[in-house]
Amino acid sequence: MDKQLDLLQGTLDLLILKAVSLGPLHGYGVLLRIQQISGQALVIQQGSLYPALYRLEHQGLLAADWGESENNRRAKYYRLTAAGRLRFEAETEKWNRMSGIMDTILSALPAPLPEQG
Repeated sequence: MDKQLDLLQGTLDLLILKAVSLGPLHGYGVLLRIQQISGQALVIQQGSLYPALYRLEHQGLLAADWGESENNRRAKYYRLTAAGRLRFEAETEKWNRMSGIMDTILSALPAPLPEQG
């Protein structure tokens, strides 16, 4: 089985918000942070990452400032806004709730269906 997993639809924004919640990062740094905290199980494609960063910035969830990267290149550094933090917390709560529901469903054992009357 492939060691790397495909992202579920709609999870990239949450992963980006999580990565940036740990501290300001430039775009490529976001990609590396997600790989790092997933234990290398998730690999984000740059072609997906940068449009998502742009979208989150334009939604007011991320703010960005220009700075210099580790290799002395000009880079845009992203940080969470207050709205971004609220969205991150709300989406995390929804994800955890859904994850719990899915866990319950997937671990269910056969049982008779309730009678309908």
